[in-house]
Amino acid sequence: MISEAFEKVRNNKPLVHHITNWVTIYDCANITRAFGALPVMAHAKEESGDMAAIASSLVLNIGTLTPELIDSMILAGKSANKKNIPVVLDAVGVGATKLRDNEALRILSEIKVDIIKGNASEIAKLAGMNVTTRGVESTKVEANLIDVAKNLANKTNSTVVITGKQDIVTNGKKVYLVNNGHAMMGSIVGTGCMAASIIGAFAGIEKDYAKAAAYALASFGIAGELAAQKSKGPGTFKENFYDEAFNLDAKKLTQMAKIEEH
Repeated sequence: MISEAFEKVRNNKPLVHHITNWVTIYDCANITRAFGALPVMAHAKEESGDMAAIASSLVLNIGTLTPELIDSMILAGKSANKKNIPVVLDAVGVGATKLRDNEALRILSEIKVDIIKGNASEIAKLAGMNVTTRGVESTKVEANLIDVAKNLANKTNSTVVITGKQDIVTNGKKVYLVNNGHAMMGSIVGTGCMAASIIGAFAGIEKDYAKAAAYALASFGIAGELAAQKSKGPGTFKENFYDEAFNLDAKKLTQMAKIEEH
């Protein structure tokens, strides 16, 4: 149940190791802490593997990638793989440039990624479709997105997450559709990156990674819904969003979660 998973995050305080986007690193750390987990941001190759080995999960975000940063991600990922620590890849901007496409595929070829997250065009590109991502914003994909996600999940033996108005989560067999969230979440930079952090937090305490991702996205979306009720614009929304994430409880989650299992 979502409430039980949430309480485990609060009680166990999983350590989420991020090698992430410089634009949103501060926000990712704050939202991880607001949910009750512990963030750490260790990018250097000299320590990324050691840090991953003591973490509860590893979140890799290629939003501001360099080849050197990818090297550090792969070292951390291999270290996490050795200890069966879940690895989350946020495929930011895949489909926009050859560098992003190639480096994302390099990560997937060199380490075992347990959860692959992206918007529709990012996931479609990884699945082999001929699509283009507009910077880091999704473009329309002329295909059934559930099928696209299931195909990539089966191809990579991973859980795949497509974020959007309705979030899709699948391990290739089970499919969860998450209908929580609010349009105002798209008015601030970094909600996608923050969502990956919370997926990492839930994956640190729930080994069914499809469930972990679905519970994380529902919880994250509920915080957004509650924040939007009292916000006048992006500035107040961001402030309220942190507060609502911090003040989430089992009752709110049980009453408000909108997760469909297929």
